[in-house]
Formats: sequence, structure tokens, C-alpha cells
Amino acid sequence: MRSHTGRPIPLDTIVVDVPAPGGGLLRAERSGGSGSPVVLLHGAGMDARLWDTVVPELARHHDVVRYDARGLGSSSLPDRPFDDVEDLTAVLDHFDLDRAALVGLSMGGETALDFTLAHPGRVGALALVGASVSGHDWPQDPQSSAYATARRQRDAAALASLELSVWASLGRTAPGGELIEAMVADNAERRIVGEQLLAHFPDRDAESRLREITVPVLVVHGDQDHPEIAAIAERLVADIPDAHGVMVPEADHYLPLRTPERLVALLLAHLA
Repeated sequence: MRSHTGRPIPLDTIVVDVPAPGGGLLRAERSGGSGSPVVLLHGAGMDARLWDTVVPELARHHDVVRYDARGLGSSSLPDRPFDDVEDLTAVLDHFDLDRAALVGLSMGGETALDFTLAHPGRVGALALVGASVSGHDWPQDPQSSAYATARRQRDAAALASLELSVWASLGRTAPGGELIEAMVADNAERRIVGEQLLAHFPDRDAESRLREITVPVLVVHGDQDHPEIAAIAERLVADIPDAHGVMVPEADHYLPLRTPERLVALLLAHLA
């Protein structure tokens, strides 16, 4: 069996389309089935392939769910405003997961934090990998301006080029490089559409509420990631009561594909 991306699907994996709130479908995969449940959330402009080299070993110990966020991968393009937190709720409900550990990278980490604050009883642990956080004041620099221009002009090629130069700085020859380029290219146009309809909530400010998070939290970032990600990681570790941080060498923002063995080891230890 093969997935929507053409990659082989292990025999213990099921692929389903989860009804999304307000219409559309979210493409999801469930692997393993034994052990406690873990849900993997990818970042902006990516899809569930981010976790390709993490899932096989993680699923030997856990019930692992991953899905393509709205408008990315094989999930439906939105035609109305949508909320990533509501989408995560729909995925958990579809698989009858009352409580799960959440592992989120970048935008996925932000969603995981927002979900935990909204539904604290449904989260058993968090792992935040190169995570962003709602309420954070990102510095205005030439890169941010270039991103804004590419989005405004709906220039998918420029957006993809920026994504690779800023966030995949280790390049194509580093581990996972070809898959990273493919994901970015496949999702560039869809990302522009989806981000225009992603709902923004002015009062959603996880950064000011980090001390309310009571579950164990692992904070991971690569030593070659964007400097602001390192600053966010430091803030997460300082403000979340039960958090510890790890910096992984030889990894940029696409850490799960750059250093999968190291990340799996950290996740298994954290989730044990």
C-alpha cells in the first residue's frame, strides 16, 4: 500500500480522511496501535512527511497519529476561515483519543500549546520541536518583509525559495534534503491559500500563559535553526513549570528529518 505521497505505508498503518470542522477533509495516518497515543503536528508549508523517519521507531512503542494540516499535503484547501486547534480536536475525536501526548514542530508546536491551554485534560505530555508560540512578538527584519511580500503577491516560487534558505539552511546535501525540497515545492501554492484563511485570535496568547501548563514538556531545537527559535525555546523552558530543553547539533528547523535518531531517543525517553 502507498500513501498520497507515493511512499510505502507499513502494514500496521491506516490512512483515513477525517471530516474537518466547517467542511473539507484532513488526511491522517495511524501507525502502531500499542502503547500510549502520540499525535504529531508538522509546521507551516510542510506536511506529515516531516515525520517519515521518526514514525517507524516511535510506532514500535506508541499509538502514533499524524495528519496533514488544513490546506497542506493531501488535506482539503479551506474555503472559509478555520482554526488549527479545532482541527486537532477533530482528529483526536475521530480516533477516540480522549487524552494524548502532542509533538509539534514550529506551527505545530504553537497549535499544541494553544490546544493544551484550551483543553488541559486531553494532553498527557508535550514535546515542542523548534516551536513557535502564539503571542510572541517576532522581530521585523528583511526576511520577514520578504515573506510578507511573497504572500501578498501570491508568489509561490519566492515563498518556497525563502523557506529553504531561511529554515532549511543545512541545504539539500544534508540528511532529508531532497524530501524537504519536495515538501516545500509541493505545498508552496497551497500554503498561500491556507494561510489567508487561517483564523487569527487576538486574545490567543500562549506566551503569557505558559505557567498554566502543568504537563511534562520537552523543548527541542537545532543548533542551526533560526535565532528567534532559540529565543522562544529559552522562554518555554524558563516559564513552563515542568519543562526541560535540549539543543540538538547539526540540525536546522527541519530537525525530524535532519537528526531522526536523536529526536526519537529524546521522545521515547520523554514519553516513557
